[in-house]
Amino acid sequence: MSLVGEYDGNNIFAKILRGEMPCVKIFEDDNVLAFMDIFPQSQGHCLVIPKNTTARNLLEFPADRLGPYFAAAQKLAKAVVKALDCDGVIVTQFNGAPAGQTVYHLHVHIIPRYTNLPLQPHHGGKPADTTVLREQAARIAAAL
Repeated sequence: MSLVGEYDGNNIFAKILRGEMPCVKIFEDDNVLAFMDIFPQSQGHCLVIPKNTTARNLLEFPADRLGPYFAAAQKLAKAVVKALDCDGVIVTQFNGAPAGQTVYHLHVHIIPRYTNLPLQPHHGGKPADTTVLREQAARIAAAL
């Protein structure tokens, strides 16, 4: 998909925001929803998505909403580091298919890194165990 196009209101994140699809929630406020990635690249991989938007990527998101959105991403990254005692953390965001974007609703990945543990492929294999994701989400939420 290109950087320019129509927002698909049936994308998985839009469905999660409407309550039509489940997620393992970490926190939510008026601006964002943070939840566990169902196909984690690392233990504790989670996402932050903005609410009330049709922005497919960062280039389409209103500049006046960037502050609260990225403050939430920082808040989540700090909680991940505290809760999971990781050695590093990747905070990343993709724009367009050539950049690696697969869901066309703006989102930021928070990916804990552990020394000597490689990242897993993101969209391969089967989804993570929901029980494990819930345990990780509870630990991260408690660290907020």
